Amino acid sequence: MKPYLREKAPKTLSEILEAPAYESGYLVTKNAGWRNIRPVINADKCVGCLQCYLYCPDGVIYKDGGKVAIDYDFCKGCGICKKMCKTGAIEMEAEK
Repeated sequence: MKPYLREKAPKTLSEILEAPAYESGYLVTKNAGWRNIRPVINADKCVGCLQCYLYCPDGVIYKDGGKVAIDYDFCKGCGICKKMCKTGAIEMEAEK
């Protein structure tokens, strides 16, 4: 995947993109079903700090109404988002 390089780094939350940080067309292969755990966001605990978005290596986390959501079609279940969430709003649960 080729990262999309911005001309300037975002300084405020409103300057952060609402979509993954990759050029369109690169995330085309869906998760093949080998993920055994997945992140689940507790919307009540989420404060919208977007640390999970910034650290997601696959760019599958996006803003949705001031909170965050996950595109499970491309999430690999690495758990980095959970580790970066300071409010404990993300938990890893077994894939169903």
